[in-house]
Amino acid sequence: MNAPICGPPDPAFARGPLPGYLDHARIGPLSPRAAAALTAATAPAGRADPADLDRLFALGDAARDSAARLLGARPHEIALVPSTSNGLFTVAAALQGPGTVLVPRGEFPANIYPWLRFAGRGGPDVRLLDPDGPRHITPDLLRRHLTPDVTALTVSAVDSLTGHLAPLAALKELLGPDRLLIVDAIQGLGAVPLEVDAADVLVSGGQKWLRAGWGAALLLIRDRCGERLAPGLGGWAGVTDPFAVRHPAPSLPGAAAHLATNPDFPAAAAIGAAVDDLLDQGGPAAAGVRIRSTLSELLDRARQAGAEILSDGLGLRERAGIGSFHLPGHDPAGVHRALAAAGVITTRRDRWIRLSPHTSTPASAVDLFAEALRALTHAPTSTPTDAQESPCPTS
Repeated sequence: MNAPICGPPDPAFARGPLPGYLDHARIGPLSPRAAAALTAATAPAGRADPADLDRLFALGDAARDSAARLLGARPHEIALVPSTSNGLFTVAAALQGPGTVLVPRGEFPANIYPWLRFAGRGGPDVRLLDPDGPRHITPDLLRRHLTPDVTALTVSAVDSLTGHLAPLAALKELLGPDRLLIVDAIQGLGAVPLEVDAADVLVSGGQKWLRAGWGAALLLIRDRCGERLAPGLGGWAGVTDPFAVRHPAPSLPGAAAHLATNPDFPAAAAIGAAVDDLLDQGGPAAAGVRIRSTLSELLDRARQAGAEILSDGLGLRERAGIGSFHLPGHDPAGVHRALAAAGVITTRRDRWIRLSPHTSTPASAVDLFAEALRALTHAPTSTPTDAQESPCPTS
């Protein structure tokens, strides 16, 4: 018999993440403010009072207003979609061919599959770009591939393994006004300042650096490119009269034209609260100073232990909140397990161990990490029998 899913709260959940939690690039544990908003919004969701339903819709409006402040946009340029992947599929369905969309080869799969799926189904062709050394995208790389057939570049604001921060403004300047810059911002939004003004389209879920949990993502479609995107996945929630006698009814203005249905309102409340919390604490600039400082300390401790740092040549402003290392002579899976046993939570990608602290990461996490590495490097080296073990999928 399966264990019941109801019952008293798990005490571990109430304590929050471990002090050595360094895995925000995978999952950002809910911030207290987002958790409170989620709880508060769940109560009216369980009632049938029309006034409560109005309040839930108002939470979605408030979340869009908050996102507009964060992204320097107008509220109607933002819609709430279920996830980053859903938002990228929405954009891929909206961008009709002919033409070619450029996709860096090392992109996380969420920003590859939407373009592959719609290529040949009304969408543009796909051209994969090999990375330029330690940087997943550079102006020089874009310039070499900017042929007349190119209509868009889709790129992660931050590479999910190296932490490289894409030069969005320089990329958009090269693309010009007639080509779209589409940005998957989930590994940067809330962690460091991003050149969001350069993005024609931007998508970001809330479950990582915003610490808002699952169920809601921000979809930004700027007015300057709105007419070029047909509402390919736009459903009844994206039209002016969903109960019209004849369909399709006219689309809503702005990003809302691309909505398939209403958002998850408790999730919308959580992401809105998370954005408000970020802005109240000084915004991405203040968060970035703290996150980069902690990451720099962690990488310094890794170097001192003899580790190789992935893309170690990146400048301070070129790396966001992510850094990865490899400990030569040690089985990566064993390193990952040993860190976890010491209370240091990370992600493993093949031979690389990824670190991603947040503003909530305590100073003790650096010492905990350093002590775990000291224990590893002074222990007998293990035979890398399971170095090829496939890690759990993560972004």
